[in-house]
Amino acid sequence: MPSAVKPPRTLYDKVFEDHIVDEKDDGTILLYIDRHLVHEVTSPQAFEGLRNAGRKVRRPDCTLATVDHNIPTVSRKNLTTTEKFIDEVDSRTQCMTLEENVKAFDLTYFGLDDKRQGIVHIIGPEQGFTLPGTTVVCGDSHTSTHGAFGSIAQGIGTSEVEHVLATQTLITRRSKNMKVQVDGELAPGVSSKDIILHIIGVIGTAGGTGCTIEFCGSAIRSLSMEARMSICNMSIEAGARAGMIAPDQTTIDYLKGRPLAPKEDSPEWKKAVNYWLTLKSDPDAKWDHEVFIDCKDIAPTVSWGTSPQDVIPITGKVPSPDDFQDEVKKNACKRALEYMGLTAGTPMQDIVLDKVFIGSCTNARIEDLRAAARIVEGKKVASNIKHAMIVPGSGLVKNQAESEGLDKIFTNAGFDWREAGCSMCLGMNPDILSPGERCASTSNRNFEGRQGAGGRTHLMSPVMAAAAAIVGNLADVRKLAPPSTSAAKGSPKIEVQADVHMEEPNSDDDLENSMDLPADSVSYPSSTSTKGASAGMPKFETLRGYAAPMDIANIDTDAIIPKQFLKTIKRSGLGSALFHAWRYEAGSDAEKKDFVLNQEPFRQSKILVCTGPNFGCGSSREHAPWALLDFGIKCIVAPSYGDIFFNNTFKNGMLPIRIDDQATLEKIAEVAKSGKEIEVDLPNQTIRDADGNELAKFDVEEFRKHCLINGLDDIGLTMSSEEHIQKHEARRTREWPWLDGSGYLARHRKGPVKIEAAAVPKTNRGEVVGEPLEW
Repeated sequence: MPSAVKPPRTLYDKVFEDHIVDEKDDGTILLYIDRHLVHEVTSPQAFEGLRNAGRKVRRPDCTLATVDHNIPTVSRKNLTTTEKFIDEVDSRTQCMTLEENVKAFDLTYFGLDDKRQGIVHIIGPEQGFTLPGTTVVCGDSHTSTHGAFGSIAQGIGTSEVEHVLATQTLITRRSKNMKVQVDGELAPGVSSKDIILHIIGVIGTAGGTGCTIEFCGSAIRSLSMEARMSICNMSIEAGARAGMIAPDQTTIDYLKGRPLAPKEDSPEWKKAVNYWLTLKSDPDAKWDHEVFIDCKDIAPTVSWGTSPQDVIPITGKVPSPDDFQDEVKKNACKRALEYMGLTAGTPMQDIVLDKVFIGSCTNARIEDLRAAARIVEGKKVASNIKHAMIVPGSGLVKNQAESEGLDKIFTNAGFDWREAGCSMCLGMNPDILSPGERCASTSNRNFEGRQGAGGRTHLMSPVMAAAAAIVGNLADVRKLAPPSTSAAKGSPKIEVQADVHMEEPNSDDDLENSMDLPADSVSYPSSTSTKGASAGMPKFETLRGYAAPMDIANIDTDAIIPKQFLKTIKRSGLGSALFHAWRYEAGSDAEKKDFVLNQEPFRQSKILVCTGPNFGCGSSREHAPWALLDFGIKCIVAPSYGDIFFNNTFKNGMLPIRIDDQATLEKIAEVAKSGKEIEVDLPNQTIRDADGNELAKFDVEEFRKHCLINGLDDIGLTMSSEEHIQKHEARRTREWPWLDGSGYLARHRKGPVKIEAAAVPKTNRGEVVGEPLEW
């Protein structure tokens, strides 16, 4: 019989379906993960979980680790050991813990003394670890960056980090498909950063919720890979689960010669290229949402408020609350203007700056530095700028920039030239803003306190940040740019053709500081019985308690728990940090009396009722639900959620309830405000008041409901599907052999050797507590 003809599919559909290990009747899917990136902040508790359960990392060849988030970016000339180099105790502990974990679990690691170290979303692509048609995850929301290669790349929480390490899979569901088509030619001074800021301004920070966005159109196709990465990087700021761009010849050319990509002259390379070029949406594919953008509407763009959707052309003026019809948006504008210290009607170019930051996983690649250098060359940083800093995205980017003399251009102009790291993007290391300081930043988030408590962030492109440094105010780069500046390949044109050259280690000395893989690429299924899968996961059935009301939109994870409290290797003790900037007066432990959780009876709240949309948007930090849970809150009621936060709550035995009918939500909020208890009945999916009167019905996915009620552990459930996982891995080796880690080098007494794929060993299938919905 002829095979059935598949219906038209999107790029996302094709990649997703190629990774399905198992699918349940309710749509819950076990998805295979090809590439896992690990850093120091979201991994300690995951490795601790593996140790406690006696589990190994299933596929060491599919995992790459580095330090980036809270490492110092000062010179490493005197670096001897991590312990001696990092002064801050908690940061040092996290980094040293990662070093211990990669040694214990035999993972490839780029440490502080490795030239390949850098921001996790920059080193993955530059090493060729990121490949088209793959699934990529990391305990960081900006994993969406890797979607520029036509991969499904998603941020995950720490519980999911542990899940991937143990099983090389994730429990998930299909996303909706959203198309954002950008056509036309970019005007001079307009870059990929302006494209994505403009898109977020159009659709809002919740515009892509529940979706994977495919960016397409003539403007996207004209962009370099680095520019495409910048766009996909900020998909998460549009509320999307991921962003993708179909691979093409530009993608293929970028990957040639990368250390961990298939070798160019190998049969694997030819087979891979043929497959990669099939990864595109079919002409008749169906979309859940479509957005069309014309390049003529995109100008150099900057943010004015405390959300990435608060953007405006540099030629504009600070908006007024009266410019918004929606009451929620009016209130958000008032709050943002107060925090940012801005007056409505002020021309954006009149806003004076204190600091400038060029860096982050959004804009710290060699192309970004070249573009900024062209604007800066021969000029000086304005006298009012206290600190202008350039932070390369990796050691290799830094080396390349120095070989081209870009460091001299920046330092001669008055910039501070730093080592690779996340730096001031989130201010977990010493690179932070002081309260009230205003910064032009090439990073991705302008949340309250993101770059430092009380700091004020304006997002923009590298050339705009460079122009701002020279002028001292927010500035229009088109007034400073040389006549030859154009929008070629998505950035002002730079007459330098060379790309970053990724040197492959060719001796044991080169590899001495990198923990490489075992001499095979076999998987390591755990021998741990899954009979105790419910251990450590309390059952959730009926919850009764006080509900704290909050009438704020876009409550982000930076607000739920600021970054200074992420420097922990434990899951507990974070309740006192919950909503820290809102609960306490700046710089003290004095409570703000008007904050709801500082009032009775809400100090004892078990439930949070938020009437504003997009609760938990932003970072993937699982510390946010940990902090809520440690405070005592086990259930959140809101109209919508950030996708990663939504997933993270379930992983911790918490229940996020969506109530999208505003009248019903307000009714629940009124009961909460009255100080009366509320009851959440999960088995019957009902919310009641203290007298037993029904306030609302709610929906919850059957699989997640089953796990909460029975207190089931996802990893234990997944390990019962060992046969399905092995079957997928056999297909993977057969159809996509270049994914089996064959690009890696292992130590050998005669020198580095290529790691060849080996057969996956058979193991006995475990048993699991629970009934019909086990994996």
